[in-house]
Amino acid sequence: MRARFGCPWGSAMFRSLTPRCQASALGSLPAERRTTSSSTQSATSSASSAWGRSFRACSARRSQDVVAEKRVAKAKRTITLGELVPLYLRDREAALRPATYIEVSRYLERYWAPLHPNAIEAIQRREIVRVIDMIDDEHGKVSADRARTALSAFFAWAVRRTYLDLNPVQNIGRRAEGEARSRVLSEPELVEVWKASQDDDYGRIVRLLILTGQRKTEIGDLSESEALPDKRQIELPEARTKNGRPHVVPLSDQALAILGSISKHEGRLCLFGRGLRGFQGWSKAKAALDERIAYAREATGSRPMPAWTLHDVRRSVVTHLHELGFAQPHAVEAIVNHLSGHRGGVAGVYNKALYLAERRRALDLWGAHISALVAGRASNVVPLRA
Repeated sequence: MRARFGCPWGSAMFRSLTPRCQASALGSLPAERRTTSSSTQSATSSASSAWGRSFRACSARRSQDVVAEKRVAKAKRTITLGELVPLYLRDREAALRPATYIEVSRYLERYWAPLHPNAIEAIQRREIVRVIDMIDDEHGKVSADRARTALSAFFAWAVRRTYLDLNPVQNIGRRAEGEARSRVLSEPELVEVWKASQDDDYGRIVRLLILTGQRKTEIGDLSESEALPDKRQIELPEARTKNGRPHVVPLSDQALAILGSISKHEGRLCLFGRGLRGFQGWSKAKAALDERIAYAREATGSRPMPAWTLHDVRRSVVTHLHELGFAQPHAVEAIVNHLSGHRGGVAGVYNKALYLAERRRALDLWGAHISALVAGRASNVVPLRA
């Protein structure tokens, strides 16, 4: 190449160009080589000029490619968690069981909502741990672990899709270590919680949880279309339950009175909370409730109440329904929408009214029992065993 073009740097420059640029440079040379000295110098000058033009054009194209690549990379870095979650859920829906898909969706869309505005690559471990702490406080260690697992699976998918390079959830330890919570509030403790609950959205939610034993979001996100006082029940669609199965919650007189005390607000779809969403601010409201309980106990010289969560109320209702004999085990499990051997099979999956008469009777007895305890009367409710 040096002999042909007459310049010592031609070979290196030629090799540095892309095939397209090489072809362009070669095509710019004279068709016939001249043998005279002047012709050789002219050809060399022409070749050098052609090389310069081709080199500059190729460099410009390379610069444009680099800029485009940087723009794509920047777009990947600036996509937020909230924007990417729907893509992940659509991608995984066919591979997950319906109940699992509903649970994963709930964790990613609701529990991890505080991180939704954050750019996917900018999310730090300390931010994840902070949200896990909040979930632990509001829902317990088991829920915190499940939320962590859902987020870790999401980030693993994001790594495979090249949205980021590393999974920030890695090496964040579990909270429960396989140990389920066992806290059961005694009847006097339930009365304390009831009395310390105020006549606001959160207070009504807590009292309904005591009366029905449902999950907090099932009550906190309750819509007008789901609460049916004329039928004396709540009807939850499959999309609103943890196991993905529709569920009927019978309402006692006490529960109906609470629903009847709720003021309707224009533009609010849910009975609690503001706007189009259900109740928010669980942590702040729970902390305020705990403070009122602590103050009441301090005034009477009692020891502080042991730590408890709203999910512990659900477990407590189940325990007391069993111990008081208000319902048989299969009916109690149906009240809280658990599916076990008693409800297995096709009937258990599709019959949302399974054991409805027994459930209604049990919750009526439980409502009257709680009402008597709150009023300071001895409960004379007699269990009607099947």
